[in-house]
Amino acid sequence: MPFPPIQLISSRDAIAAGDFPKIHRRPISNAPETPLPLRSILPSIALTKHKLKQLDSICLVREQRANGQQQLAFNARPFVLCGLPLRRPPTAQQVHRRRNGKFFLHIVAHPDFGLPYGQDRLIPIWIATLAVRQKNSVVRFRAAAEILEFFHLSKDGRHYRRIVEGFQRVFAATIFFGTEEQAGTNQMIDCARFHFFDSVHLWFSNPEMQDQPATNGENVIALSKSFHDEIDQHRIPVEREVLAALANAPGVLDFYVWLVWKSFTLRGHTARIPLLGPSGLAAQLGNAPYAVERTFRLTLQRRLRTVMALWPDCPANLSGDGGSLIIRTSTNSAICRTSGDGVSTAGRKLYAQRRGE
Repeated sequence: MPFPPIQLISSRDAIAAGDFPKIHRRPISNAPETPLPLRSILPSIALTKHKLKQLDSICLVREQRANGQQQLAFNARPFVLCGLPLRRPPTAQQVHRRRNGKFFLHIVAHPDFGLPYGQDRLIPIWIATLAVRQKNSVVRFRAAAEILEFFHLSKDGRHYRRIVEGFQRVFAATIFFGTEEQAGTNQMIDCARFHFFDSVHLWFSNPEMQDQPATNGENVIALSKSFHDEIDQHRIPVEREVLAALANAPGVLDFYVWLVWKSFTLRGHTARIPLLGPSGLAAQLGNAPYAVERTFRLTLQRRLRTVMALWPDCPANLSGDGGSLIIRTSTNSAICRTSGDGVSTAGRKLYAQRRGE
């Protein structure tokens, strides 16, 4: 039985006047329609190019993890336990302080360059990754723009200048990292002072020519012994594509790397970490001081949603009262799933024990 025709009515006045809007139908054709490019319809479905790039990153990360084909990057323990500044500090601020339980981190800036901040944290990660791959404290690479390729950043003048300035801030900074413990009336401080690099030999070309190899020689960076020893003994492996997806969000990047490290070190236990206070999460990461708990809680909720999109099995959630972050042991993080040079002997043994090998 055929369906009755459907009429479109615009208003009651139109009904009374019998003036109905006309319906124009497109002629039916047997020729197949040419599909529109996806990016041309993004505005009509409220999907920006930035959101599309995020979805591409999420799909890539999950596919690599499902196939066990993650590419790894490495970070040094001091900057996992205590983060660098997220935003450019005031010019007058020459010292950055962070604390994580008994661990403390102080970074002293060079007066000409200021403190490392923001995307500057990508530079130690990239250099640490090269040192692990090349198995040497002196790393060599073709062009300084390779760091942009590694983190999927645009190779334009703005990002290029940002990396050049970042190398200057990182090279000139002095780091104090150690522990401070109180035993009754006695206080014990165990501290080391070091810098990232002993020497830097870099060739920077014009942004328009950054795809070309350096013509005057290779780029060479000699890591300081303390920094190289820290990487060699306590490196933290994380998934490169996750870092690339978060390269423009340093706060979320710090939170992800910290979660990977923390969930591995729990070794079967559960941790409940307060958000604020002397031993709170806000004091550990590179955040600005938070006077209101609700402000930091909302920020942490947003970061946790982003991390869980890239790591669905992330073993962390906020407590019912919203005052703490609850973290459980993870058996599927980059640390647990890495073998060979990607993780320490203790990490490989723990992973084998968990799998019953």
